[in-house]
Amino acid sequence: MIVFVAKETQNSETRVAASPDTVKKLISHGCAVSIEKGAGELSKITDDAFKAAGATIADAKAASKADVVLKVLRPTHAEAKKYKKSAIVLASMDPYGNEKDIEVMAKAGISAFAMEFMPRITRAQVMDVLSSQANLAGYQAVVEGAAHYSRALPMMMTAAGTVAAAKCFVMGAGVAGLQAIATARRLGAVVTATDVRPAAKEQVESLGAKFVAVEDDEFKQAETAGGYAKEMSDEYKAKQAELVASHIAKQDIVITTALIPGRPAPRLITKEMVKSMQAGSVLVDLAVERGGNVEGAKAGEVAKIGDVSILGYLNMPGRIAASASLLYAKNLLAFLETMIDKESGKLELDFEDELVAATLLTHDGKVVHPNFTDAPPAKKQVTPKKASTKSSGAAK
Repeated sequence: MIVFVAKETQNSETRVAASPDTVKKLISHGCAVSIEKGAGELSKITDDAFKAAGATIADAKAASKADVVLKVLRPTHAEAKKYKKSAIVLASMDPYGNEKDIEVMAKAGISAFAMEFMPRITRAQVMDVLSSQANLAGYQAVVEGAAHYSRALPMMMTAAGTVAAAKCFVMGAGVAGLQAIATARRLGAVVTATDVRPAAKEQVESLGAKFVAVEDDEFKQAETAGGYAKEMSDEYKAKQAELVASHIAKQDIVITTALIPGRPAPRLITKEMVKSMQAGSVLVDLAVERGGNVEGAKAGEVAKIGDVSILGYLNMPGRIAASASLLYAKNLLAFLETMIDKESGKLELDFEDELVAATLLTHDGKVVHPNFTDAPPAKKQVTPKKASTKSSGAAK
């Protein structure tokens, strides 16, 4: 079985979908691993490091022979058309709003898996790319905010006087938000946080931050069974906005992390709120790729409203690619291992497996994910003894 690790070519992506450790593990399963030349360069993983782990270094044409392609971002149209028909592709697919790209993958005959759709169950924790990357995004958001803030974060008592601790407000206490809280606390800031999910209050307070929210009846029911935040009513949003507006005026660094799967990011901070902040304050918008939580945020740029900076960096985990790639590679490896038969070393897709059912976007020339088609889910396919041309790929 041939596994190909592609070099990312779009959106200045700096991460890579494999590491020397995951290469060694794949080889132990009987896989032949091919790495596109320079794939790990921006993640500080050299071709020599991959070769030392047992991989071969190849050009992009090698993807056409691969049974499995590992990527960070979904393949471009040109890339998808070059892959072998029936190839399995694991990547963060970002399918919402990009349905035409999904159709291209379907027509190419590849089995595309959206890693961000991985269900949040105990078995899949090690495969959860959203959590592994959001954790690093939350950390890096604080680092970037601190770098642009013109003062020190911790309180400092010196002979010349006392430097007051910076006030940091984190909006959204999911994985990224909780890590941002923990990081800001470690750096000595006074931290407050908000979230519409009731369970978040205890988590925020356990990290030593103060929780800020309108805690009415709607707030108490504002969480889905999957642990995601629900869309709140306009009435609740107005009450929360009023509370947040008065609180933000006193903050030095604000980090926003609010995202709703498949929908534009909710607008949490208006220009008026930004203008109320003191000179030199910083906002970091982690939702800028989905339209942003902060009015005035610009994707990929540092915007200014008065003397307040709004950081709209894209791909925050990619700003610490060396760490992000190691975690992402482990996520992909863990999922791929569930598809490899331990005895034969061949790929076997079980369409009744909840992990496969939740993440499979395209298969056998069709879009099969229920979120993007009315067609019923693919039926379980049993791989024959010989290598299948549709779901198992060729054996090594």
